[in-house]
Amino acid sequence: MNIDRRHLVLPALAIGLLGVLPVGVLPAFAASADEDAVAKSVDAFRAAQAAADAKAFDALCAPELSYSHSDGRVEDKATFIANATNGKSKFLSLAYQDTKIHVVGTAAIVRFHWVAESESIPDGKKSATNLHILMNWQKQGADWKLLSRASTKL
Repeated sequence: MNIDRRHLVLPALAIGLLGVLPVGVLPAFAASADEDAVAKSVDAFRAAQAAADAKAFDALCAPELSYSHSDGRVEDKATFIANATNGKSKFLSLAYQDTKIHVVGTAAIVRFHWVAESESIPDGKKSATNLHILMNWQKQGADWKLLSRASTKL
């Protein structure tokens, strides 16, 4: 097989460009298997919030969960699930934007921008929330479980 310089130019350019990307900017294929798994768990958690799905919350949250709200309330797992699924409000929209995941051993730090609109069921009052969220996930066996969550109002 004959290889000339033309066949080497494109791969050399591609490798060279990877070296000049800013820190934190990597091609999509560079995510680790653990980062992908955490991303799926985070998305499943968002879906559980939107659907008020107690069974999904139970599967996604660690028994030791510490869930803090932007108003300062802190809930354990049972209290969080009960309040998140009590039917007193529903999400009209819920987005996790600019999600950043950093896996460190069996822990994962997840940060994102929460943008949501919800409706109070008793009175139909709508409200919007705009928060910065910090989640800590822990690998327990083969699964990633939410260990803690904190939020800050923008």
